[in-house]
Amino acid sequence: MPSYTVMVATGSQWFAGTDDYIYITLVGTEGCSERTLLDKPFYNDFERGAVDSYDVTVGENLGEMELVKVEKNKYWVHDDWYCKYITVKTPSGDYVEFPCFRWLVDDKEVVLRDGRARLPKDDKTRLEKQHRRKELESRRKTYRWTEWQPGFPMSIDANTHKELPRDIQFDSEKGVDFILNYSKAIENLCVNQFMHMFQSSWNDFADFERIFVRIKNTISEYVMQHWKEDFMFGYQYLNGCNPVMIQKCTKLPEKFPVTHNMVADCLEREMTLEEEIKAGNIYLADYELMEDISPNSTDPCTLQYLAAPICMLYNNSQSKILPLAIQLGQTPGKDNPIFLPSDGQYDWMLAKIWVRSSDFHIHQTVTHLLRTHLVSEVFGVAMFRQLPAVHPAYKVHQHVGLCLSFVSANGTGGGGHVEMIQKAMRSLTFRSLCFPDAIKARGMDSPEDLPYYYYRDDGNRVWDATKRSEVIGHVTNNIRLDYMETFSAEFPKSLKTREDLTEYLTVIIFTASAHHAAVNFGQYDWCSWIPNAPPTMRKPPPTQKGVVDVKFIIESLPDRGRSCWHLGAVWALSQFQENELFLGMYPDEHFIEKPVKEAMESFRQRLAEVSSAIKIRNEGKKLPYYYFSPDRIPNSVAV
Repeated sequence: MPSYTVMVATGSQWFAGTDDYIYITLVGTEGCSERTLLDKPFYNDFERGAVDSYDVTVGENLGEMELVKVEKNKYWVHDDWYCKYITVKTPSGDYVEFPCFRWLVDDKEVVLRDGRARLPKDDKTRLEKQHRRKELESRRKTYRWTEWQPGFPMSIDANTHKELPRDIQFDSEKGVDFILNYSKAIENLCVNQFMHMFQSSWNDFADFERIFVRIKNTISEYVMQHWKEDFMFGYQYLNGCNPVMIQKCTKLPEKFPVTHNMVADCLEREMTLEEEIKAGNIYLADYELMEDISPNSTDPCTLQYLAAPICMLYNNSQSKILPLAIQLGQTPGKDNPIFLPSDGQYDWMLAKIWVRSSDFHIHQTVTHLLRTHLVSEVFGVAMFRQLPAVHPAYKVHQHVGLCLSFVSANGTGGGGHVEMIQKAMRSLTFRSLCFPDAIKARGMDSPEDLPYYYYRDDGNRVWDATKRSEVIGHVTNNIRLDYMETFSAEFPKSLKTREDLTEYLTVIIFTASAHHAAVNFGQYDWCSWIPNAPPTMRKPPPTQKGVVDVKFIIESLPDRGRSCWHLGAVWALSQFQENELFLGMYPDEHFIEKPVKEAMESFRQRLAEVSSAIKIRNEGKKLPYYYFSPDRIPNSVAV
């Protein structure tokens, strides 16, 4: 009688193994096997990380293998099991791989097709067509859309982590890693004594070092030493934590009435301000989105304030970006002065601090949370609802993978962050997620004008390496995208050409991996020195010049308690997970075809070349830029 050998691989995650009953049924073009029990409870099979082998005897040859049905039945209590893959050796000696890479929970059956990528037109038998249809029907019941807040991107219908489908829950290791990172930060910084000291101001700027110098970091220490200097303020617009705000000024907006006489002493080319604008040397950072956002009011003992500043920046003769003028509100007037480098030391310092605080809020809520995490969730849910596991685009998605909120410590906590996302959604377009297009739209695409914009240069390298991937080059069919009106009409509703699909998948991969890394993992570098990135301000923006002193600035900055919560958060968010998988590292083999594996290896080689180029460029630099280095880009968003 013909015998098939079945090899079953269990995942290596915590609690991946099971003691439940596991049954298997083999389905071929000529028939199917009987439902066969592979394991009995406590036989030490299906242990974490194990590959177990079994023989399945059938009455006659099953023909070409089509499906494998796997069942897990409760023994005593439900014991979830993570199955990586099943390999079937046929009587003729052929090996057929059935990727799984999912959790089996409760008493449910999972039906697997072999690992070859297939489009709907490739399904020839009734069984294959039926499997595709039933899988998507099941997925759409499991991955349901909901609107968490009006005006937000649609998200998966789950109120808690436990309500998420098991396959997209963070594993225990990631949750533990973040908790350990946060606890480690609090311990190493020795800030336990300050954690609950709300309303207690620091004594002076040097006092902030009491919670700063415990964890050594080259960039953060450099920021601490130079944060007051204009070059450091300007440099962050190019290569800091939020290098997406600066844009070329082609015409000075009426709401920002800066005159030549105000800034003449800072211009270096013997040109008027208007001439500098025409020459392309003037830039703006406009925080208009912050206007009318509700400040945090969760603590009645501490009033907190927000501002919506506009900042003019100058590309000087050494190609350094320097601040020229700052207005702390959107409406000009006598109570909204334009602060200048020629003003008093503390007036100019506080104006820059206010800009840095507004930049922090935009970064956390829009650049980081909305434009990486929430957008990636929409792409992920749409993929689960529209593409079966055998679709090549689904397999690419799976290689990518699917904020902490310290409400009392953040100036937009308690509702302001919701308002910010609602406003930011109005300007979120598909083209703004295409990295080269976003750079060009801000007038920042010229290396000759801005030779030190490493965020642009390195981001373009990773974008190009990703877009050149040949993994999905042969996919040209129409794919409908299920967004449920989440995004504007400018987002594609379907993908009809190879070029459309390539760009769409590049956006997904780049957003969830590279761009998330670029705006997340530098948070401790740039935000740990509190005066450089205040998470809240405790006094309103100044309405006149000449009234600010050091004491006023210290009392405006976060108190001891809020500073410590902030510091612990940016440290923990900036850490890689233990056993992190970086871009190009794909241990789960969803693809089995040799050409695709070769294309993935080519992708890894291109990424290695990018990493090498960045490493060489950074040698000897006091402020190295490495956030887009592929060997530091995790495959997907985490926290």
